[in-house]
Amino acid sequence: MVTAIVLISAKRDRINETAEKLVELDGVSEVYSVAGPYDLAAIIRVRENQQLADLVTGEMVKLEGIEDTMTLIAFKAYSRHDLERLFSIGLEEETQHPAT
Repeated sequence: MVTAIVLISAKRDRINETAEKLVELDGVSEVYSVAGPYDLAAIIRVRENQQLADLVTGEMVKLEGIEDTMTLIAFKAYSRHDLERLFSIGLEEETQHPAT
């Protein structure tokens, strides 16, 4: 699985509309409104790098509210939670384990 964080500068009068359109795209799992030099942060989770490239350079660039982006690709997650298990739900066939 490929996880990326896309930092987005959006047109000031279209931040909410842009966030709503972003979250509708396949592969975008969450969109956050953030403070600082960027307006939005989109969390992307896809199976392959090509899907990430298609999403960022093919679909996101078509959204009128986006002025600029910076894409950060995650190498490893450090967390108290089992993020890989949580975020892979629905991406793969899960096997059920018998109750013990």
